[in-house]
Amino acid sequence: MPVAQEPDVQPVRVQARCVRLSAKVVDAASLAPVIETRPLSRGENELLIEVKAAAVNPSDVKAATGLMPYAVFPRTPGRDYAGVVIDGPTSWIGCEVFGSSGDLGIRRDGTHATHLVVEAEAVVEKPNSISWEEAAGIGVPFVTAMEGLRRAGIPKVGETVLVMGVNGKVGQAAAQLAILRGARVIGVARGDRYEGYAAAPIEMIDATASEIARRVRELTDGKGADIVFNTVGDPYFQDAHKSLALAGRQILIAAIDRIVQFDILEFYRGRHTYVGIDTLALSSVASGEMLRGALDGFTSGKLRPFQIAPGAIYGLSDAAHAYATVHGGTRDRVLIKPGG
Repeated sequence: MPVAQEPDVQPVRVQARCVRLSAKVVDAASLAPVIETRPLSRGENELLIEVKAAAVNPSDVKAATGLMPYAVFPRTPGRDYAGVVIDGPTSWIGCEVFGSSGDLGIRRDGTHATHLVVEAEAVVEKPNSISWEEAAGIGVPFVTAMEGLRRAGIPKVGETVLVMGVNGKVGQAAAQLAILRGARVIGVARGDRYEGYAAAPIEMIDATASEIARRVRELTDGKGADIVFNTVGDPYFQDAHKSLALAGRQILIAAIDRIVQFDILEFYRGRHTYVGIDTLALSSVASGEMLRGALDGFTSGKLRPFQIAPGAIYGLSDAAHAYATVHGGTRDRVLIKPGG
């Protein structure tokens, strides 16, 4: 990585084309993004990036529909990006980078634009083996999975990680990361097929056909799972709770209904730990540091980015369709390509 302390050259100014949301709306159908041209230049210790691709996350839509009261409007959405540095210290010029953030697109203008300004410490150098589209899709899912496993305790060789909602993007990232650490992974989904990449076999439990907790106990000789990564929330809460091994940890990142029944006696006698993850609390710099920790995995091929379907790529002018697709619950990783 280039030296961040290198003296800056004189900043340049570009006219960036940006998706703009003027205010929060009552529902996703009411979103009416417009394209604006805005002057953009970097500050000290920042880089100006020409955005090649940017992911659309569910949080982009949720923020715009009032589910995140701290979201600032008007704003340009977007948390994940990949692009080339066009202004900054000389050693940075031309570097291909990617990154993610909890504040971009939420508390400050984000990545759904032709250009982006971000701290030099926030970017990660893109491996040559990964395309712009693949790099742009890594961000939020892998940061969420990494933060969950970091907070719950990195899985050890031989431990069992149960991933509920394993075919979602965070679920797939969690499965890859757990296998990378030598853990055994059991996946729960609607169906018995795992849809992502895995460097080792994933044992699947069909949530529509099985008593999940009972099946987990059968697969683990009665022990249960050392870590349950619950990507769905309350619909799986009780099954996750009953699947935990002694001193097991449940990671929670989402909710549909906020209130669940909670057996305190089982909780403390089981010596369980519940870990709540909200990556919106992570700055661009913190997110970049986390992604750099996984860079060797992507460079070596032990971790793989998500495949991007051609039909899931939209131009800036089609941002409304991109947001509607994400709101509709697509399994695809949806991208915006500003030059497309």
